[in-house]
Amino acid sequence: MPTTKTMLATFALGAAIVLGGSAAHAEQMKAMLDGKSEVPPTTSTGTGTADITYDPATKKLSWKLTYSGLSGPATAAHFHGPAGPADKAGVAVAIPNATSSPVEGSATLTDAQAADLEAGKYYVNIHTAANPGGEIRGQVTK
Repeated sequence: MPTTKTMLATFALGAAIVLGGSAAHAEQMKAMLDGKSEVPPTTSTGTGTADITYDPATKKLSWKLTYSGLSGPATAAHFHGPAGPADKAGVAVAIPNATSSPVEGSATLTDAQAADLEAGKYYVNIHTAANPGGEIRGQVTK
């Protein structure tokens, strides 16, 4: 018969696995943004980086987006998809408060959005008044 100490240790280990399990399986992704990645390309000298974490267990997408050198203030930023690097797509996930850099946030994806993200079919786009369709863009990669 197991001792109380053994049972508590087993319970603690099980709780640690359950509580910490999803964080241990979070995926790190990145998007490197520039004008030449836009469709069609822009002449922008702006650049940006999106550091992205995705937890498949909870479908939580988190990001830190930094950018500089745009033609003017950012008017909006989004994750777009589904689309490959040479394609355009509609807004999939808004990036609120992106009018200044850096911006951090998170969202919970639907099953379809999660599948598109995992398949590499999302890109990050930053829009400006001079480039309302997008000034800089970067495909999300693992």
